Parts: sequence; C-alpha cells; structure tokens
Amino acid sequence: MKIFVLTDLEGIAGLDSFRYTRTADPEHKADAMEQLARETNAAVAGIQETSPDAEVTVWDGHGSGGLRGEDVTDDATFTDNGRPYFELDGYDAMLFVGQHAMAGTVDAPLRHTYSSRNVAYYKLNGSYVGEFACRALVAGHQDVPTVFISGDDKACKEAEMFIPDIETVATKQGKGEEAADHLDSDVACERIREGAARAVTRLDEFEPYTRYHPPYELEIRHLDPLPPKGDGWWRENAVTRVDKHTIRIEGDVDLTNPPKEFYYAL
Repeated sequence: MKIFVLTDLEGIAGLDSFRYTRTADPEHKADAMEQLARETNAAVAGIQETSPDAEVTVWDGHGSGGLRGEDVTDDATFTDNGRPYFELDGYDAMLFVGQHAMAGTVDAPLRHTYSSRNVAYYKLNGSYVGEFACRALVAGHQDVPTVFISGDDKACKEAEMFIPDIETVATKQGKGEEAADHLDSDVACERIREGAARAVTRLDEFEPYTRYHPPYELEIRHLDPLPPKGDGWWRENAVTRVDKHTIRIEGDVDLTNPPKEFYYAL
C-alpha cells in the first residue's frame, strides 16, 4: 500500500496568527513547525497501525516551509519539491494534515486560497473551491481517493461538503480570521493518529473525488490589481484577463497531465 500525506501549516493546533505562517524564517515559526511534525508523525503512526507495510510519502505543502525533513519520522519519505500530488500513480490514498479553510470562510482561522495575502477566491466551473477541493480533484482524476483531513473545524466542514464520508479531526474551533480555541497538542496528535487509522481501515469505502470534469473554467480573483498580461505565469494564451483583479483559465484538459496554466494555479 502507498499513501500520500499532504501537509500545510495553518491548520495545526496552537496556531492562529499569520505572523508565524507568512515568514520564511524557520526560527520565527519553530514551534509551529514542531507541532506540524508531531501531527504529521501521528498520522503516519495511525496509517501504519492499520497497514504496517505501507509506504508513506509526506509532502511539505506550506509555501514558505512548514516541515523540516529531519523532524519527519523515518517511517515515511519526506519531500518538499514541486507539486507531487500531480504524480500519484500507484498510490492508494491521500490524506491532509494541517489544512485550513478557503478564502472568505466565516470565522475560519488563517483562511486563504493558495495566497494568504492576495487571493479573494477561486471558482472552478462556477463553484467556490479552496486548496482542499482542488488537490482532492487532482488526486481523484488519478484514481486516488482522499480519505482524511485534520485542521480547523471550518476546514473539516469544507472537506465534508465535497467528500461527505471523509474522516475528519478538528484541531481547533475557529472564532475569526486570527482567533481559535485549540486542542491540547497531545490530544490533537492522538486524535489524528486515531483518525488516520480509521481512514485507512475504511479505504475500500472511498471513491476518488471527480466531481468536476472538463472542460474546466477556473476563475481567480485577486485583492490587488494584476500586472500587465505579459508579466507572471498567467501570461499564457489559455488565460483571459476578465478585469484588473480577475483572470480566467479555460481548457478541455487532462488533470493527470495538465498544461502549466493549470499546474501552477492548482
């Protein structure tokens, strides 16, 4: 069995301030990185309780760095390169650890979609989506089900909106953009271990998430005005500038081998 664990920093217990997530300085966010490692290792332990021979890959999905490889258990393979969730051939399931809710979610701590500074929303084929739905969809079109999420309570509810039977563990209860009531660190890790174990036990119950199909229309609205079309990754012909804040990417594409416009957006 092969399992992919996708991690992010904002959804861990004990963290509710962007000043510890936006920085690239590992010293400034050391406590948060240590907690993410603990929660990630707990998920790996839960997986291996159910499937001792499982091959587990852990990816650091936090843009400015959320995990140190040396903090990840030797029972998993760590990577922080690229977007490996586009390369899941042979994997049996994907799990999320440390996930946050999408931009605009009421009372969700550290809510955002890809950029915590400058994205107002993503819409895919007319529906608001966040990082969870986008990445679960990419995995689903590779025939890999998403079976578990840990993060704040709003992120868990968001995941259930797309995958109703997903195993969830809420590490904190959101009270605002930078406010939450948190589980104790040890309690959060224990619940994550138990939840990951349940998810792997139930693996046969899950279907890959493939709710959206081509042709795709991905609309991205930014808070700040965009530069001229000649600047940035979105200058490609498949990208339309809707207004000074918004772009639209359209295509009848295969998400298992996406063009770079979709690859970089998702």
